[in-house]
Amino acid sequence: MAGTDTGTTGAGGGRQRPIVVVGASLGGAKAAEALREAGYRGGIVLIGEEHERPYERPPLSKGYLQGKTPREKIYVHPPQWYAEHDVTLRLGTAVAAIDPAGHTVTLADDGRIEYAKLLLTTGSVPRRLPVPGADQDGVLYLRRVEDSDRIRAALRPGARIAVIGAGWIGLEVAAAAREAGAEVTVLEALELPLLRVLGREVAQVFADLHREHGVDLRLGVKVAELTGEGGSVTGVKLADGTTVAADAVVVGIGIAPATGLAEAAGLEVDNGIKTDQHLRTSDPDVYAAGDVANAYHPLFGRHVRVEHWANALNQPQTAARALLGQPDAVYDRVPYFFTDQYDLGMEYVGYVEPDGYDRVVFRGDPATREFIAFWLSGGRVLAGMNVNVWDVTDPIRELVRSGRVVDTKALADPKVPLGDL
Repeated sequence: MAGTDTGTTGAGGGRQRPIVVVGASLGGAKAAEALREAGYRGGIVLIGEEHERPYERPPLSKGYLQGKTPREKIYVHPPQWYAEHDVTLRLGTAVAAIDPAGHTVTLADDGRIEYAKLLLTTGSVPRRLPVPGADQDGVLYLRRVEDSDRIRAALRPGARIAVIGAGWIGLEVAAAAREAGAEVTVLEALELPLLRVLGREVAQVFADLHREHGVDLRLGVKVAELTGEGGSVTGVKLADGTTVAADAVVVGIGIAPATGLAEAAGLEVDNGIKTDQHLRTSDPDVYAAGDVANAYHPLFGRHVRVEHWANALNQPQTAARALLGQPDAVYDRVPYFFTDQYDLGMEYVGYVEPDGYDRVVFRGDPATREFIAFWLSGGRVLAGMNVNVWDVTDPIRELVRSGRVVDTKALADPKVPLGDL
């Protein structure tokens, strides 16, 4: 369709511009679904760089990576869903530019698509490792399904796997590698894994967990370069001169919001695309959702960008309603995420900045890995994490939303129902 415009025909025969969604991700697919469920009958164009139809990313570091979740289970919709719901799905299609003034999207092949409203669900990209040797074969990142395929192929019994970064992705890959029988070394610059997310009190639980499962967890180390031979990685050289031998290196040092298109289009960008509580950007006809959105959150009274599945799942519901002009479409859900590592399953509800709390209260013993941890400030619960304790996310969410001061002794007592606090 190079050099052409795309639109739909209205009931009176006039030409009606579609709603265009850039980013054929979970967020993009859920936005299209929400638009149809809300009764929108106009055109929807969903554009994605990947050749795969929209899929969910959590399985890529969990069940799919472990070989427990079949590929067909990761997709958001069956292949026929898009045609059945009159959604134009443009896969393998890169967007080169957005023109908010002209209400057009320019594709990399010079095609143009006009839009009435635009939703950006461009997600994020892995941060690259800035050291010599990082461009060799066997240096792997995890974001797309083909990345998960490559990592899974490397997780063989006896294989030496080095994981750089002890965040959620790094630790989930480490767990999958150990379950596959690989030898695993995790290299982390901070004193504990997940330190910025969980704080010292709870991060130690994950350090102990991985060491008990045979992971060589090296903390407070700095990567100097990746060694190699014949273009393939052979190890990780640390700043102290030691080298960790590796058949593959998985880099998990965080992600960055994919804001390039928004910046070039003149949208306001600050740690993501800034939006209001309706997920509307600085341009009134452009919205953003998912990893890329730094959205104003009315509960917290500030902008918040959350890089987790629940945002990509739920924000599109709000965005779709806002796109259709519904003034009560406000995103105020409490952030949520989860992880599964070995025999540890956990859910986390709430939002806490690093050093933004003054106390952690435990309900249960962390040593047993069956407990709830609460992060508090001024006696108010900011977040709660249940580890191998289930069906408690709703009362924890209510404690966070309420903002009320709680009795910390009762909070720590498993005999006191959370709903009574």
